[in-house]
Amino acid sequence: MITGFNPADMYATDHIKRVLTTFPGVFTGIGEFSIHKEFVSSKVAGPVATLNNPALDRILDFCAESGLLVILHNDINMPFPKSGQENWDIEQIKALFARHRNTPIIWAHCGVGRIVRPIKDQMAMLDKALANPQSGNIYIDISWTEVAKYVTETPEATANTAAVINKYPDRFLMGTDEVAPSDQSILSEDIGYV
Repeated sequence: MITGFNPADMYATDHIKRVLTTFPGVFTGIGEFSIHKEFVSSKVAGPVATLNNPALDRILDFCAESGLLVILHNDINMPFPKSGQENWDIEQIKALFARHRNTPIIWAHCGVGRIVRPIKDQMAMLDKALANPQSGNIYIDISWTEVAKYVTETPEATANTAAVINKYPDRFLMGTDEVAPSDQSILSEDIGYV
């Protein structure tokens, strides 16, 4: 995966093209890159990335043309949202996905973070999105121990998650995104290999 670029930089696509030219046949995608990620996004040097930035559209258009897949991290909400606060991210990410129907996009961690919890009815939202015949290019990454914590938090959360995964088994991707495990054996216990 190609990384090391700011998705808000108009020259990011040029960087991706240079990497592909320098290392032909090596890369199949870009990412995981962040647009909105808890407290990290504001610390990135240069312009701040947004879901409606023309530079991001340019990157995703190029990925569609070149066949690169994209792993995109965008939280579903703000950290510690106030009661009744509008969740602008949902509409913006839906619009982004609609603009780039020919780009294979993996939504990292299904939009949750260490502090950004799933929104109410998040699995119903994912179900609706995946049911849309025009969103066949969208995949959901459920790696990361934080995601596992949320989807197994209650029996209801586990059942809702399992129902959506079973309905769209080819649209969910599992992986390892364990940040600083206290013991390496945690990985083999959780996913069955070392």
